[in-house]
Amino acid sequence: MENQNQFKFFIVDDDNYCATMHEQFLTNMGYNDISYFSNGADCLSNLNQNPDIIFLDHNMDDISGFEVLKKIKRFNPNIYVVMVSGQETIKTAVDALKYGAFDYVIKDNSVEEKMNLIINKIIMVKEELKKSNPNFLQRLLFLF
Repeated sequence: MENQNQFKFFIVDDDNYCATMHEQFLTNMGYNDISYFSNGADCLSNLNQNPDIIFLDHNMDDISGFEVLKKIKRFNPNIYVVMVSGQETIKTAVDALKYGAFDYVIKDNSVEEKMNLIINKIIMVKEELKKSNPNFLQRLLFLF
């Protein structure tokens, strides 16, 4: 099943099992441009690949998810970062959003369902942004 809204995904998680599950889920949804990184430093050094969506683990050994999130947003604020965590604290979720995460997902049995909802939400946001901010060519053609 080829997905009409192709995105470049990064999955950043030091838990190989969780990362593999996320990658398989995205593949089953029809996405095929997926890169996996087992730590935040590798993710940051590959941002030049211009990912559209990053599923970022909150609790990693090398650098905290929050530090990676802040650096991603400084590199490109238009990357959609979804913080994924096993922690169910309100403070963690609020901090993730405060630092620029698009959403926050708790690792549980319904994480793939939540990922699907978030991807659909990102698709809707991108479509609305396209409508409200036409590119240069569209504006030029509108003048004639």
